[in-house]
Amino acid sequence: MQLKRNAQGEDIKALESALVGKPVPEKNLTELFENKAYTNELFQQGKPVLLNVWATWCPTCYAEHQYLNKLAKDGVRIIGLDYKDESPKAMKWLKDLGNPYQVVLKDEKGSFGLDLGVYGAPETFIIDGKGVIHYRYAGDVNEKVWTQTLKPIYDKLSEQQ
Repeated sequence: MQLKRNAQGEDIKALESALVGKPVPEKNLTELFENKAYTNELFQQGKPVLLNVWATWCPTCYAEHQYLNKLAKDGVRIIGLDYKDESPKAMKWLKDLGNPYQVVLKDEKGSFGLDLGVYGAPETFIIDGKGVIHYRYAGDVNEKVWTQTLKPIYDKLSEQQ
């Protein structure tokens, strides 16, 4: 189930993240498949990246997944954050549906999502090559959202790097 409004009745798609213009929060994170440890240096690779918050329990995430696969094939860098989910289910999901992510991070208890101000899944953040958050989008990434909203920001950051 995707949230449409927060507790104050505000449309979450219209809400700015308090983290826009700030670095990705410091956190020790673990990769889904190999349990490799990562810090927020993962987001400081010199090129922009999408951080996509998703889960197997999220029907909207299922709807956006094939489009994320297309973006990855087109060379868009995407890091996945498996949010409040069970690792075996997430691994099966990616095996069955394809894995658009360069790295898949686990957030089983949702603590990193909380640090990011996540309301639910899916949410996507655009992060520059220095690890600074430039945009937050709540909802599924589809062709219209990508073309009209996210791609111009991603492309501008790519040109600046």
